[in-house]
Amino acid sequence: MTDPISKGLLPEGFRDRLPPQAEAAADLLRTLLDQVSAHGYERVSPPLVEFEDSLVTRLSSARPQDLLRFVDPLSQRTLALRPDITAQVGRIAATRMAHIARPLRLAYGGPVLRVRPAQVGPQREAMQMGAELIGSDHVDAVAELLGIALEALSAAGLTDMSVDLTLPDLVGTLTAGPWPVTAPLADVQTALDGKDAAALQALGAAQYSTLIEAAGPADTALARLKALDAAGALDTRIAGLERLVATAAPHAAVTIDPTERHGFEYQTWIGFSVFAAGVRGEVGRGGTYLVRHPGGSEETAVGFSLYVDGLVDAGLGASRRRRLFVPLGEAAQAAKLRAEGWTTVAALTDADTPARLRCDYALKNGELIKL
Repeated sequence: MTDPISKGLLPEGFRDRLPPQAEAAADLLRTLLDQVSAHGYERVSPPLVEFEDSLVTRLSSARPQDLLRFVDPLSQRTLALRPDITAQVGRIAATRMAHIARPLRLAYGGPVLRVRPAQVGPQREAMQMGAELIGSDHVDAVAELLGIALEALSAAGLTDMSVDLTLPDLVGTLTAGPWPVTAPLADVQTALDGKDAAALQALGAAQYSTLIEAAGPADTALARLKALDAAGALDTRIAGLERLVATAAPHAAVTIDPTERHGFEYQTWIGFSVFAAGVRGEVGRGGTYLVRHPGGSEETAVGFSLYVDGLVDAGLGASRRRRLFVPLGEAAQAAKLRAEGWTTVAALTDADTPARLRCDYALKNGELIKL
């Protein structure tokens, strides 16, 4: 039997990042964080591991079986590796930074770990970057975050983007108001998830089929939503969608799917996903949600998360650095060149050569020679 350790194999869903992709990932993360920081978002760095019950409590859609858990030999309590950083930022805002005036703007970047790979790829470990605005879920706050996310992705080199807007609580709002149904809400939502007009008809919720028909490009979707007779229940939602379409339009094509819920389990009135040509799956997602405070109170918030690995896999961030071979005895000159932006690779013995050390240039008699 082959020993997997001797061959350098890794567990399923994990991988090594080698040069130049590892440098590309680090550069992209820094670019995204710099863009967010320019808008006043201050960085926090939560730990990779927390108590299991803390992560489950903070993430309303999380279940213990979704976490990679182990027993801490010191506390004898069950710990878990984070599958998402958003909830940790909420914990920080609700506890250690509860005294800071709102709105509170925070940013983060770091690895997360999933028990199971995402549907769009085999990887269980991912690099997540994001920003959260704690203390408001007003449309102005959402527009700020959506605009920043798209600006940051553009700065990272992403083009041909699209944004999909959704209203996670729309169906619940309608069933509790102008469009009541006798069938269970969960059954209506399941039929909408499957775009199943026949199922809606059987549930006595035929009017909800118009929401399926409303999905599509922003202009068409907005016109169809405005045409619905919902006793004004959609007025504020439509106004919010119009504001967000105007925010996203300079950067991306915009579509609206008013009933999409997958992946937006803990979002409140608005959610959005970002996609791009050449990148598999979502580039990022965001929306409004509630932060749980000790004692049970809740605070409104809005934020987004971006996924760096998809950008790296699409070839972004990879820049060929000028590697300069420095022979023995040229250390002083090399220091000056590094200050000018060169990457220097010093010879340690006479056997070292530019080709062996994968250099594009060489320092010879004080001059730079292109190889």
